[in-house]
Amino acid sequence: MCTVVVRWTAGSPILVLALRDELTDREFDDPGPWWPDQPTVIGGRDRAAGGSWCVTDVSSGSTALVLNRAQRPVAEPAAPSRGLLPLLAVRHGTDWPAHLDVTGMASFAVLLAAPQGWTAWEFDGSRLTRHALPPGTHMLTAGAAEQGRADRHLTRFLAVDSAEQWRTVVTSSAVEDHAASLLVRHEHAGSTFATVFAQVLQAEPGRLSATYSRAPTAADSWLQRHWPSDWTTSPRRNAPSHTTTRAQPSSSGASPSG
Repeated sequence: MCTVVVRWTAGSPILVLALRDELTDREFDDPGPWWPDQPTVIGGRDRAAGGSWCVTDVSSGSTALVLNRAQRPVAEPAAPSRGLLPLLAVRHGTDWPAHLDVTGMASFAVLLAAPQGWTAWEFDGSRLTRHALPPGTHMLTAGAAEQGRADRHLTRFLAVDSAEQWRTVVTSSAVEDHAASLLVRHEHAGSTFATVFAQVLQAEPGRLSATYSRAPTAADSWLQRHWPSDWTTSPRRNAPSHTTTRAQPSSSGASPSG
């Protein structure tokens, strides 16, 4: 995960944009109920490590995300994967650090957006710090050179209101080999690092709406799914959802990428 935009306002559904920047040959699954011990949790699953970059607990309406940070890019042997962090955060809330020893882990930032408030944690490889965030719209990135993304793109999200309009901001963005680009593609030594997945979520207790795409600039590639509060009672909850539909293009304009 490399870019997150979150809008949090008391009493309103939480609005989230999550962009996953990763090696293009690292396999992952689309959002679904992949973790049997957390049956109300929905998220994309990283096939290499089994965790996730972004999950939502449908019952509580809480969403948690993890971003890699550059201070310690490689974990010590046997240290936990960063993909466990969103799952822990929606399970334990703001108390999740009491349930995991982060010593030796690669550096990260975690964001937990819950109906009662939202909080961020940063781990630089030696110290875990916690920050309460005020209501509003915020963008988090992997830091370093990528921090320029907020300076360049946050105003585009501030200027529009709906999930559909946020999706249009993404589809109208250029893919660039530049750290401050919203959507990236970088080739080096035979490998390609790119924005491989984009998702826009609206979450509230008992309901999650998600639109997502593996080709974010293609407006007709976005799919839409809904998970209502009674979804977990279905014996076929692990089957593909019949509520999956093609997301409709937004009728409202968004400022194009500069």
